[in-house]
Amino acid sequence: MKLIDGKEIANQVKEEIKKEVSQIIDNDEKAPHLAAVLVGEDPASQTYVKNKEKACKRVGMISSVYNMSAETSQKELLETVDFLNNDPEIDGFIVQLPLPDHIDEDTIIQSIKPGKDVDGFHPVNLGKMMLGQPAFLSATPNGIMELLERSNIDTEGKHCVVLGRSNIVGRPISVLMSQKEKPGNATVTVCHSRTHNLEEYIKQADILIAAIGKQEFVTADMVKDNVVVIDVGIHRVTDDTKEKGYRLVGDVDFEGVKKKASAITPVPGGVGPMTIATLLKNTLKAAKKEV
Repeated sequence: MKLIDGKEIANQVKEEIKKEVSQIIDNDEKAPHLAAVLVGEDPASQTYVKNKEKACKRVGMISSVYNMSAETSQKELLETVDFLNNDPEIDGFIVQLPLPDHIDEDTIIQSIKPGKDVDGFHPVNLGKMMLGQPAFLSATPNGIMELLERSNIDTEGKHCVVLGRSNIVGRPISVLMSQKEKPGNATVTVCHSRTHNLEEYIKQADILIAAIGKQEFVTADMVKDNVVVIDVGIHRVTDDTKEKGYRLVGDVDFEGVKKKASAITPVPGGVGPMTIATLLKNTLKAAKKEV
């Protein structure tokens, strides 16, 4: 069984970005600039944005954070997005999700200029991805493709089963896995909570991408021997033996499934570390006007 180490691969990506950013600076050009808009005080969002700042510093990028209160109106947030859209110093930016309930996320996402949408959520970027054109790919699907490629996982002609149909993970990864690229060229089945005979589809998977949002949903009896498993899920489980009082698990029963898998991502330390690495990769592309 091969453990797909997301931390190690994310570090590889960051080191490559660092070298390229260094060359940009050596040529007397401006370092790429990534901004984040944080509305409210969601702890998980705050942690993500802090990690983004650290990662930017590590690779030599400029990082800005716009902190806004949870009471910020949609109009005020749209004004901030408009400012960032038109600021030539900002190469790319994200509006950290989730947003407070009184703000419509779709309206905000669609207000971001596609050329600065380094989260890859804008309909223009999603549409270009569907057509196989240059686009900013959203962090998790992009990270999964990096994991597969750098782990030398053969995807061509394989049956890839995707558990979950979200616009952030399930749908885009199903498109990327089916495209004429490497990795890619897989035959893809998208399953979800309403799929009949779900276990039958899971057992057919050569590559299983679990993003169904259910704690340790996939067990060893559901998968075939030598399956490749990419676990996107992350859940907190109470555990008094841990210093923090909890442990993290995914959508897959790791201890059981790893005995049958040929390769598998751990939780934590698998897909998660790739999100910021691919966000930095998108920011570099934005600075170079490659999209």
